[in-house]
Amino acid sequence: MGRSETTIEKINRLMAELGRATVGPGRVYLTGGATAVLIGWREATVDVDLKADPEPGKFFEAIARLKDQLDVNIELAAPDQFIPPLPGWRERSRPIGRRGALAFYHYDFYAQALSKIERGHRRDLLDVEQMIRRRLIDLGELPRLFDAIRPELLRYPAIDPESFSERVAAMIGWAQEARSEGD
Repeated sequence: MGRSETTIEKINRLMAELGRATVGPGRVYLTGGATAVLIGWREATVDVDLKADPEPGKFFEAIARLKDQLDVNIELAAPDQFIPPLPGWRERSRPIGRRGALAFYHYDFYAQALSKIERGHRRDLLDVEQMIRRRLIDLGELPRLFDAIRPELLRYPAIDPESFSERVAAMIGWAQEARSEGD
């Protein structure tokens, strides 16, 4: 059975219900479409991608129940499943707020941007453009963080480091050109 799209109201309700249903403290990092909806450059998303670290008690039981109760697709997914974890990603993750004992964060925007650039889908690249336009990422920091993970890319055999590097450079070039044109 397909689920309906997830709006900001559903994401907020999901966070509140997770905060009530889990036991003990934990951190939940939202990423992808959930970030886009909460910040406001998309009205809805198909999936709520999230990562718990550390995981609170009863987390998986709550997800199993809430996905049906709230009619939400929940994916346990984060950028560090697709590219190496960026140094300092936890510290750069921006707080959303607390619900019960859970602290919710936007997963590090640089990690989100790099994983989306690597994947290269049209919607992903539009998301990165929005992150740049909204100044959620700094163009000077993006290549530095890419260089920091470059030696670890060999652990991700599906990634071609050279083409990934070229896509990062192309996105930075686009952003610099857009800024010089007053975009």
